[in-house]
Amino acid sequence: MTPKEKIVLLKEVLGSRYPNPKSELNFENPFQLLIATILAAQSTDRQVNVITRELFRVAPDAKSLSRMELDGVKNLVRSINYYNNKAKNILEVSRILVNEYEGRVPDRRAALESLPGVGRKTANVVLSNAFHQAVMPVDTHVHRVSNRIGLVKTGKVEETETELMKIIPEAWVIDFHHYLLLHGRYTCKAKKPECPSCPLSFVCDYARLQS
Repeated sequence: MTPKEKIVLLKEVLGSRYPNPKSELNFENPFQLLIATILAAQSTDRQVNVITRELFRVAPDAKSLSRMELDGVKNLVRSINYYNNKAKNILEVSRILVNEYEGRVPDRRAALESLPGVGRKTANVVLSNAFHQAVMPVDTHVHRVSNRIGLVKTGKVEETETELMKIIPEAWVIDFHHYLLLHGRYTCKAKKPECPSCPLSFVCDYARLQS
């Protein structure tokens, strides 16, 4: 089965398993998604949601967060990994948004990637989930699942993004990011993939090698 044929199958199988796929980060607007995604680096969505529940109660938008002192931001995000740098980044991002973008999150990749703590994956998450642009955020889950199943044969996440965009129909891209991410998070795990119960094992290169 070719990678493009596997894409059609994954759309059917994972689309049935995750009929309304969406981010597991809690947010109400593009600003909150941006901040939550910055905080999520090297952390779990569950951890981030615990922190942002209080953070967004105190500072729900760029203007309110930009007015905070750094120590106050640190206290709110202290339980997250690398909280010192993340606190500095989200405070600086908020101030830049207020000063340069009237408090709004830009919907352009270059503008997003110019912000502190925002790389390509974070920018793609915001563009996809907040602005519904057909881009492919690739994290370790998406990279792992794509290579294990045999959709791509890549060594770097940037290569995975490029190759996936070649074979996934544009109209499917946003949902497909979530399909691959959720499949990697709950079934095709890094250390103990659940191959025997996986509905994709019969077309998966990795599962075939394990049998």
